[in-house]
Amino acid sequence: MTTAESHESPSEGTVTVTETGTGTYTQQITAGRHQLVADEPLPIGDDEGPNPYDLLMAALGACTSMTVRMYANRKGWRLDRIQVTLRHKRIHAQDCADCETKVGWVSHIDRDIEITGEIDDSQRQQLMHIAERCPVHQTLTSEVDVATSLR
Repeated sequence: MTTAESHESPSEGTVTVTETGTGTYTQQITAGRHQLVADEPLPIGDDEGPNPYDLLMAALGACTSMTVRMYANRKGWRLDRIQVTLRHKRIHAQDCADCETKVGWVSHIDRDIEITGEIDDSQRQQLMHIAERCPVHQTLTSEVDVATSLR
């Protein structure tokens, strides 16, 4: 039963993911009134949407861009455009000088931020500092507790 069928509005911050039944791994994502699709790429899945890591990168990129934009707007800075490009990979923990984990694998994200507008070097540095404070970045770099229950 969908939210529309049950006439209940989902609580804010609730995301529901359901198999579509149309593909091996294709998932329908409902976030409030928004619908998205996730899948695995060919040949594993049907490539009907971004894979879960792409969605995670999209969340970090969107949050980074929004956080930088909010700050620049509050300061009245003439920021024309923000573009955030992200890449996720797994690296050997021993190859990561800044990581607490020293054995096995760690996730590594490269995040490139392009800022265009009438912004001086000092403002650019402040915006890069603010990017580190985006809430999704804070979540990804802090301890996360996931409680899983079976219905």
